[in-house]
Amino acid sequence: MLHEFVTANRAEIIARCREKISSRPAPRATDVELESGVPLFLDQLTDTLRLAHGDTRAITAAAAEHGKALLNRGFTIAQVVRDYGGICQTITELAGEKAAPITTNEFQTLNLCLDEAIAGAVTEYGRLREHEGTERLGRLAHELRNKLNSAMLSFEMLKMGSVGINGSTGAVLTRSLVGLRNLIDRELAEVRLGAAVHHQETIIVSELIETVEVAAAMEASAWGHQFSVVPVPNDLFVSADRQILEAVVANLLQNAFKFTHANGQVVLRTHATTDRVLIDVEDQCGGLPPGKAEDLFRPFEQRANNRSGLGLGLEICTRGVRASNGMIHVLNRPGNGCVFTVDLPRQY
Repeated sequence: MLHEFVTANRAEIIARCREKISSRPAPRATDVELESGVPLFLDQLTDTLRLAHGDTRAITAAAAEHGKALLNRGFTIAQVVRDYGGICQTITELAGEKAAPITTNEFQTLNLCLDEAIAGAVTEYGRLREHEGTERLGRLAHELRNKLNSAMLSFEMLKMGSVGINGSTGAVLTRSLVGLRNLIDRELAEVRLGAAVHHQETIIVSELIETVEVAAAMEASAWGHQFSVVPVPNDLFVSADRQILEAVVANLLQNAFKFTHANGQVVLRTHATTDRVLIDVEDQCGGLPPGKAEDLFRPFEQRANNRSGLGLGLEICTRGVRASNGMIHVLNRPGNGCVFTVDLPRQY
């Protein structure tokens, strides 16, 4: 039986699949995909083969459900299609090498599993995108309305002359306007990423940091935090979409200001190795609970009592950095804070 062959050769199939996935040019393989995704895909496929026994209805139902589950776990449609295909190809190759006694009907069942899993995943992907788009638009409208209302109320109080511009009412107006700007900037970056509109150019890192610093200093003041920027050498260059990269660094700073304890400090620091440029945003949020660092970059994930915002900032940061062939890391310092690092290839 095919499912018995797959079970007996599970370790070798996983190793070969990981090698295939690691070498593909696009979509780029992720650590989660390689470490847990491949075994998960294979186990799902094996379960489907075991349940099927020639019953195409069972194959259709099980494979489609597995495709939906993978999308709900955060895998992209491209990963689902490529990884299922890679696993099926590996099984076929290995069976041929070992001259396994697998019938033509079983190979047809394997291909049917692949077809149904992909079809189910594509269908569910469209449904989820439509649902998430509607939900996200509603959340955005809610956030914009709240910040606009706060700004208008503060402005009315200032117009009456009963409070001063430098007092708490002026600070509320500043925070509201900064929040509106941040929301709009983030949405513009999301639109560019979603539409795959990337304008790669060589960027002088010091100039980019100067641009981000101006707006960040205003936001730090509104939050009551100290903000310092370490001077950046003028000979550091990266290749990226300027608007998206600015949004990435700005998003990290916004989160740092938001979660840093009262009267805390946020530091923006840039350094480099021979082939990498590293942009650090260091906060004083108090650190993360054990095992929570990997959750931060999932859509709609929020980690503190202050739950304003859409929870999309860090997920957009990850996508924005990957669009420039970079990575993003977080260093957790329990009791103190976090250091988020944008890691990009250095250009000369």
